[in-house]
Amino acid sequence: MIREDTVQGFLEVLSSKAPVPGGGGASAVGGAVGNALGQMVANLTIGKKRYADVEEEIRGLLEKMEGLQREFMELADKDAEVFAPLAAAYSLPSGTEEEKAHKEKVMEENLLAASLVPLQIMEKAAQMLDILVLLGEKGSRLAVSDVGVGVQFIRASLTGAVMNVYINTKSMKDRARAEELNARADELLADGIEQADHIYRAVLSKLR
Repeated sequence: MIREDTVQGFLEVLSSKAPVPGGGGASAVGGAVGNALGQMVANLTIGKKRYADVEEEIRGLLEKMEGLQREFMELADKDAEVFAPLAAAYSLPSGTEEEKAHKEKVMEENLLAASLVPLQIMEKAAQMLDILVLLGEKGSRLAVSDVGVGVQFIRASLTGAVMNVYINTKSMKDRARAEELNARADELLADGIEQADHIYRAVLSKLR
């Protein structure tokens, strides 16, 4: 499980010929890294007299981030779990009409599952951006650069995960369902990029 691996162990498997983890898992881990940076900013803010008036709010954000951290890592593992049956489905026999129908059914089920996981990663990334914008405004000034770095990891998580949505929805036979998923991904991508870039520019302006 990725959640229980070391950084070095994860990178070694990621760089190998092994089918998983891949881009989806890496996107989830990237989100977890961005989340961890956000938690660091919160922890550097809590307990400081200068930020006493926002401490309760920052504690609330920290609690949310702790939950999101677990969810990012769970999704990293889930991405690997849903890929295995999808990869196996491509090898199902299709010599008869009955076999073709069975293969199509199994493929459709697994393509949907493989689309939903990266979509969930995108949703978690969107939640993190809402938190990071507040940390950039109210968190410790000494850690504002870490907000900027965290935003870039979350942005990469978002823009990486969306490709894993699209590559799976593209092969789905149920085009109405596929376009529904794509529309949600499009929305999260557009809003997320705009918000991430806004936060990043704000951080840069405070650093220069």
